[in-house]
Amino acid sequence: MRTTIRLALRDWDYLTPILLGDVRSGDVDLVIDRVDTLVGDLASDPDHDGGEMSLSRYAQSMARGDCAVVGLPHFLMRGFRHRCIITSKASPITSLEELAGGAIGLTGWQDSGNTWTRALLRRVGIGIDDARWYVGRLTARHPVTDRLAGFGRPGRIEAIAGDRPMLDLLAGGELDAIFTPFMPPGFFAPDSPFRPLLPDVRAAELAYFNAVGYVPGIHLLALKPAVLDAHPALPRALSELIDESARLWLDKRSKYADTTPWLIDEIGRCARDLPAGWDHNGLAHNARMIEDFAGELHAQVLAPRRLTARELFPRDIG
Repeated sequence: MRTTIRLALRDWDYLTPILLGDVRSGDVDLVIDRVDTLVGDLASDPDHDGGEMSLSRYAQSMARGDCAVVGLPHFLMRGFRHRCIITSKASPITSLEELAGGAIGLTGWQDSGNTWTRALLRRVGIGIDDARWYVGRLTARHPVTDRLAGFGRPGRIEAIAGDRPMLDLLAGGELDAIFTPFMPPGFFAPDSPFRPLLPDVRAAELAYFNAVGYVPGIHLLALKPAVLDAHPALPRALSELIDESARLWLDKRSKYADTTPWLIDEIGRCARDLPAGWDHNGLAHNARMIEDFAGELHAQVLAPRRLTARELFPRDIG
């Protein structure tokens, strides 16, 4: 008997073969609702059996003993974070070390991506107490929300006064850098007043990969416990389906590479610079990355203790 599963996922391009019906599972009918913002509470969401979830929020809930959803070591979003540090073109800063003692803006304190980015600073000796941190919205178009989530520390980690957009503060010299997962409109234009902090982001990211052996996981696939109890084979079926969709999509991008003039070059560089299987899912392939992230959550006082990879993911993808 086939099982219908409905997931809330970001609009990732590699899902296209599933959405078009080019990739199907022999066991699961997967219905994907594409969302701009991740569902805030998957456990109580009446419309979905699971979905995409922040690795940080999932790990924090597990550290509290909250098992309302079950995370799977299938990482729907991975990414290096060096490219997520931006500054003003007028700034002389060109290295992470120069952020020591500086004023740094973030789009959310507990976010997985920003946790990984702060880990980059910790690698060069800049801890939480070695900078001033300001959390707020990137632009005036972004909503005013609570981005501290209870992790504020007066004089060290604070919300931006008056909810002023961080880009205005960066342009005015009140911030030395901003950590943001998504670049603001016009960021890549020649006349943009902003730039990546590092002069050669790709070289820094490749050096990081060669040092740690992974591309950081940001979001994972999570399911409701009742769904898993009713369908024990579901983790493997879903993971294999999504992996096959991603494989087919990459093959098609390699063939139809004229979407941009240099897309084929990027595909070639990834193949040369990264080993086969860099994006494999499952606990065995991702144990070091998961352990490192758990260590960062504890070191950055986001979790009361350091959990093991097995504690965070009691269920593998099979």
